[in-house]
Amino acid sequence: MSSFDPVHDSPTPESPAPAGTSGADALQQPSARVGTIVWALIVLALAALIIVTQLGVVTLNGTYVLIGLMIGAGAALVVGGLLSARKRDNEPTTRKS
Repeated sequence: MSSFDPVHDSPTPESPAPAGTSGADALQQPSARVGTIVWALIVLALAALIIVTQLGVVTLNGTYVLIGLMIGAGAALVVGGLLSARKRDNEPTTRKS
C-alpha cells in the first residue's frame, strides 16, 4: 500500500476551482510558445548542417546558410504568431474599452 496521493490539476466536486478562475481556464493546458519552438528548430537545423558538413557529404557556404535560416525563422515566427492570435481571438468581445 502506497501513501502517494496524486495532485489533481482539474477541479473536482470535492475541490472547487480557485477563486477568480473559471472551469474552462482551470482545464486549459499551457501550450508551447512559438518562439521556443522556432529557436529549437534553428538549433536542430544548425546541428544537422554541421554534421552533414563534417561528414563531407556537401560543402556549404556559411553566408547562404545563415540567410536561409533567418528567412525560415522569420517566416515561422510570423506564421506561428498569426495562428496563435487567431486561436486567441475566438472569444466573444463585450465591445467595452
